[in-house]
Amino acid sequence: MSPAGQQHPISLYLKVWGLLFVLSTMSYLVDYFHFQGYLRWGLILFFMLLKAGLIVGVFMHMAWERLALVCAVLLPPLAVLVLVGLMAAEADHTFLTRLFFFR
Repeated sequence: MSPAGQQHPISLYLKVWGLLFVLSTMSYLVDYFHFQGYLRWGLILFFMLLKAGLIVGVFMHMAWERLALVCAVLLPPLAVLVLVGLMAAEADHTFLTRLFFFR
């Protein structure tokens, strides 16, 4: 059978829907149990990334695509995240330097 005619079993989609429901429930429980600070935001981001990965991988069929297409879709956002992290580190350094020298 050709890749264009390939179909995945409905059980795969049902399992992913169930897992998305469980992850959404866990994300809701983070607020329900009143987690605070970095733990709260870390858990929310963790569950959000897991759900986004499942949606992109299964429902957008990226798990079965060629590596070149996956890299074209996933590497630019990853590069942006790395650059944002570098800018945040530079901003902290600049802020601390200004605090130290301009008292």
